[in-house]
Amino acid sequence: MKFLCVACDEAMQFVQAAEAPRGDTLTAVFGCPRCAARVALLANPWETQLVRSMGVSIGGRTAAHEPLEVVRARLAESRLLWTDEAEQRLARVPEFVRPMVRDSVERHARERGCREVTCEVMDEVKSSMRM
Repeated sequence: MKFLCVACDEAMQFVQAAEAPRGDTLTAVFGCPRCAARVALLANPWETQLVRSMGVSIGGRTAAHEPLEVVRARLAESRLLWTDEAEQRLARVPEFVRPMVRDSVERHARERGCREVTCEVMDEVKSSMRM
């Protein structure tokens, strides 16, 4: 998320963060590099607690952005682990339908809360298709 300066349509940059003396609220200040306009984000106690519980660091990142890093992270999250036996079994499926079979099996596994695709999960999908 970025704040834009309304006057110059420039992305504002993080300036500083400060906590209230009691530590129950958090303020983050952003400034426009072109016109020096400032805006402050004030988080109430519940928002501050949420930010802390998620381990979010206020002030931006120190590492450079990687190309397509958000997309890569989402893909990594969405991929299920497959056992070797299940992968070998999938390899026997004709190549032109293999992506569709993989999607069907992974969707079935996610719906049942599985973190890994096994031959048993594949059998469940196969038996459900024989209606």
